[in-house]
Amino acid sequence: MAKEYKRYLVTSALPYANGPVHIGHLAGVYIPSDIYTRYLRLKGRDVISVCGSDEHGVPITIKARKEGVAPQQIVDRYHELIKRSFERLGMSFDIYSRTSSPTHAKTASDFFRKLYDEGKFIEKSSEQYYDEQAQTFLADRYIVGTCPKCGNERAYGDQCEKCGSTLSPDELIDPHSAVSGSKPVKRETKHWYLPLDRYEEFLRKWILDGHKEWKSNVYGQCKSWLDGGLQPRAVSRDLDWGIPVPVEGAEGKVLYVWFDAPIGYISATKDLTPEWEKYWKSEDTKLVHFIGKDNIVFHCIVFPSMLEAHEGYILPENVPANEFLNLEGDKISTSRNWAVWLHEYLDEFPGKEDVLRYVLCANAPETKDNDFTWKDFQARNNNELVAVLGNFVNRALVLTKKYYDGVVPACGELTDYDRQTVAELSQIKGALEHCIESYRFREALKEAMNFARIGNKYLADTEPWKLIKTDPARVATILHIALQITADTAIAIEPFMPFSAAKILGMLGAERFDWERLGAMDLVPAGHRIGEPSLLFEKIEDDAIRRQLDKLAATKAENAAAEKSKDIESQKDNVTFDEFQKMDIRVGTVLAAEKVAKTKKLLKLTVDTGIDTREIVSGIAEHFTPEQLIGRQVLVLVNLEPRELRGIVSRGMILMAEDASGKLRLLQPDEAVNNGSLVG
Repeated sequence: MAKEYKRYLVTSALPYANGPVHIGHLAGVYIPSDIYTRYLRLKGRDVISVCGSDEHGVPITIKARKEGVAPQQIVDRYHELIKRSFERLGMSFDIYSRTSSPTHAKTASDFFRKLYDEGKFIEKSSEQYYDEQAQTFLADRYIVGTCPKCGNERAYGDQCEKCGSTLSPDELIDPHSAVSGSKPVKRETKHWYLPLDRYEEFLRKWILDGHKEWKSNVYGQCKSWLDGGLQPRAVSRDLDWGIPVPVEGAEGKVLYVWFDAPIGYISATKDLTPEWEKYWKSEDTKLVHFIGKDNIVFHCIVFPSMLEAHEGYILPENVPANEFLNLEGDKISTSRNWAVWLHEYLDEFPGKEDVLRYVLCANAPETKDNDFTWKDFQARNNNELVAVLGNFVNRALVLTKKYYDGVVPACGELTDYDRQTVAELSQIKGALEHCIESYRFREALKEAMNFARIGNKYLADTEPWKLIKTDPARVATILHIALQITADTAIAIEPFMPFSAAKILGMLGAERFDWERLGAMDLVPAGHRIGEPSLLFEKIEDDAIRRQLDKLAATKAENAAAEKSKDIESQKDNVTFDEFQKMDIRVGTVLAAEKVAKTKKLLKLTVDTGIDTREIVSGIAEHFTPEQLIGRQVLVLVNLEPRELRGIVSRGMILMAEDASGKLRLLQPDEAVNNGSLVG
């Protein structure tokens, strides 16, 4: 039998304050978290929802260095942007805090200090990469090199973003500093480590034996980590941005962000309420972490080990992590700007907050990676929100306004079909609750929408617009029932689409109902006057979708151009003007061309250079046929040392350019000039 809890603490992964929030974050973490929290509130539960900006760590310092500003300026900018975006989307956090707050600095420092004083850490020295030019130790993200697994020359010291492999700096081929570009050296440095291996037995019993009900992706990843054996993990690092390690001899060291950030849940709760301990230290509290799959190890292995080491804190009862959401068939990438940013969506689709919430829940990557497409977004809005939910609500309200001047008619005698419809509605509530409490929000949304689907079918089958002249008493009963279904729909969709639920209640002229009233058929009594009907949703036209697709196409083109530019070779060493002057480049015309026998790449060209006619052997046979070259003017380096190739003395070089695809292009004058003309 499931345990009954007195209160609930819901946490949402702290978004990193070095960029805006995108739809992948929303689908993975924040929409599910908000649905669960709103549901608990509707049920009258004691629940608080905490979140905040994660403002420490290397990516923020990298961004600050690139922009030439202080890290504080970066986090201030994005903290406000993220917070405001969440508010506009209707996220109902009780507090949205930040890890640069004084409360957090003290909480994290005290947490570390308690474990330090109790001997829960181990100290050890190790050799780490150091940038002698910048005079700083390099965090993993400050080291770049070639990925040993896929050959990507721009892999980071912790991950290759091209193939997704987790790496360590020592695995990189030809590592160099992202700060100065110089080759780093190894230097000894001391750090403190949390010995996770000491908590393996506790974690196995707690997770593998005690939480087999967790989602398979979460349970499976935890088991994999535990079966592989846990290793001590550093809780400090050499960096000048973060919470200073609160012990002597730790100058220039800060708390590692993975240790610092989850404590942000505790500090946020402290800022919210002086009664914070009853949410963190009482067995009557259910703690639920909403995260993405890239955070599973930190919330299921590392943070629980920290809490166990500290003692006195409760552990998460569930950690429902989602998979990743892709965009138009490609992985969402902040570095490539391949994303739908929340603040931009809200600006470009005003009044359509619930459309995004609906689509991201309906297509949530709960069991596998899913794909967001703008065409699917349009179809779900037009075919489901407009044609089903909006259509039912509008018909029920408009017909009441038309036939009864907006006054709820009395319910007469029920037919068998009426009773069948009411019975069908009564079954939805239990299924809806079970889905939400099992963190299956996609299925839950379908159940919530079933109120509108059944309502639509009820009106279509009973056809009150045909009966109004012959049987007005029957129409009164039909619309009475339809209005009760409308009110039920408002309750059911509130966790998913709060703006639409409020709009329905406004049109009904009704106050907000508790969850326990869901399924009742006496929510709006006879004689009650409803408000003015209006459209709940509007169709999204093709041109709006085309603008978004064009925007993504432009991003893809920019990324392709950027990739090509990365393939261009670096500038060679400087030469003096006198050295350049020694090169004798002339315009010539190809008089004859033929393949060199028994070779694939070589052509023998006869060229009129204006000063003579000579033979030049060129390795361009894979790019040009002899016929393509005869009669064309080319640029020739005429004073190159003669060289014998396949028995032919080659006297000169044809100048070419190679594009990013490897295709060779002839360098030639825009228009015909005299052979022998100097180029310089």
